[in-house]
Amino acid sequence: MKAIFWILLVANAILFAVMQWGGLLAADEQAGQTQPALHEEQIRLLVDLPQSAPVAALPASAPVAAKPDTLACFEWGDFSGADLTKAAAALSALQLGDKLSQRQVEHTIGYWVYIPPLVDKTALNQKVVQLKARGIKEYFIVQEAGQWLNAISLGVFKTQEAAQKFQDELRAKGVRSAQLGERASKLKMTIFKLNGVDDSIGAKLVAMQKDFAGSELKNVPCALTR
Repeated sequence: MKAIFWILLVANAILFAVMQWGGLLAADEQAGQTQPALHEEQIRLLVDLPQSAPVAALPASAPVAAKPDTLACFEWGDFSGADLTKAAAALSALQLGDKLSQRQVEHTIGYWVYIPPLVDKTALNQKVVQLKARGIKEYFIVQEAGQWLNAISLGVFKTQEAAQKFQDELRAKGVRSAQLGERASKLKMTIFKLNGVDDSIGAKLVAMQKDFAGSELKNVPCALTR
């Protein structure tokens, strides 16, 4: 009896295992029939990939504008005689056009470089010939009656410094008889006006002024030079 019991128990276990295995195979077969086939060629990824933002074109470098020169206005003076001629020539070389003008001022007292009165016309003429031989072209013969009759004025100046410099230049040329003195009379002088000139002209004026002792170069408001 015991043997029969164990035989039946083993048979039932085997039958149960076979039924479970068959159920699994059926389920797999059904799943295989209901699962649609995959078509690889129709597969599309739905993930939105970020597109690279277009690179904005860099603006071309704008040309650097040159800083305009600052325009300025000057007055340069006072001049007379040989210095006036030299200063006018120096300014003319700058080709300033209508930016250059001049005005006259009058002083009651000034300085002059002169040759004392000659005794007569003959001596006066001889002295003039000597001056021309030494390159002196600017002079004035005093013809007014008085203590200065037949004196030769070689230049008049606003300041003693300018007169002294001119006297030294004459002596370097061999004009030993030239003297310096103060003269109480109406002395007309010239002042040059420069309106609206740039920095380069201003620098040239500063350099030129050094050659004219006693002259004054002033930076003035442009409204005053119109």
